[in-house]
Amino acid sequence: MENFNAIPVFVAVAQQGGFSAAARELNISKSAVSKRITQLEEQLGVRLIHRTTRKLSLTEAGERYYEYSLQATRAAQQAEDAVGELQGDPRGLLRINAPMSFGRLHIAPLIAEFLQRYPHIQMDLVLDDNTLNIVEQGFDLAIRATRLPDSTLIARTLAPLRSVICAAPDYVFRTALTSPDSLKDENCLLYSYSADASIWAFSPQEQAGQTLQVKVSGNYRVNNSEALLSAILNGAGIGRLPSFAAAEYIRQGRLTQLFADYHMPVKTMYAVYPERHYMPAKVRAFLEFASEKLGKDTPHWDVGLF
Repeated sequence: MENFNAIPVFVAVAQQGGFSAAARELNISKSAVSKRITQLEEQLGVRLIHRTTRKLSLTEAGERYYEYSLQATRAAQQAEDAVGELQGDPRGLLRINAPMSFGRLHIAPLIAEFLQRYPHIQMDLVLDDNTLNIVEQGFDLAIRATRLPDSTLIARTLAPLRSVICAAPDYVFRTALTSPDSLKDENCLLYSYSADASIWAFSPQEQAGQTLQVKVSGNYRVNNSEALLSAILNGAGIGRLPSFAAAEYIRQGRLTQLFADYHMPVKTMYAVYPERHYMPAKVRAFLEFASEKLGKDTPHWDVGLF
């Protein structure tokens, strides 16, 4: 058990892919990380990490040691969770991952109130449109626009995620928009992270169950909703936007909602978190808080829009 204290350091190096990144994660010096890994390898009598000038990689022994080290860190986390559940006041570091635009617009503004309500919690909020592995990256929970197939994650519904088709009032249409099918001939701007970026689906409100799929194209695609919004606001083209980003601009008259008499597929915003025998009080506190602020059939940004 003399190597037990080195396990979190080794796991950080394996997950972060380098000594410098691991040092930042652990808030210690790079030399301390390197020294601890060298000592661990000497004590085990085997090399765990291939070191090159460009990157680090695990050896076969390192891969095996990482597998069991990860189990050990999870067991330690469960022990902390079990003790934390007995504490009446939520406390500790809470690490949350959220999509960039939704996080900036609707999670970040809530943080001050949350931390005032729970002063013993420290928050680490990471905004990233890439889908990160929250277990390997050490997040307590994440906000996701889709449910993940990973069976080790629990998903809790937060709010519906609706889309709207928008253009700036001064955008010059190429054709008369008589139906969504007319979008084939327009300059449609695309959100590149969407699984159906160039296929937009519509259902007439008076004809439930019928769906029209329109293949669209345009001269701009981007992987961020707010960057897409900016281009649409400036008249570059027509776009499909999440209502959480577009609603306020529609109310202000800076965007025109097109085809309001059609529904688009509704997704769901989830809070996802690792399955644990004991849920940490800090995680439960945030889930309840987020549900209070966002968890409605019609969230505040959609009021009057649908």
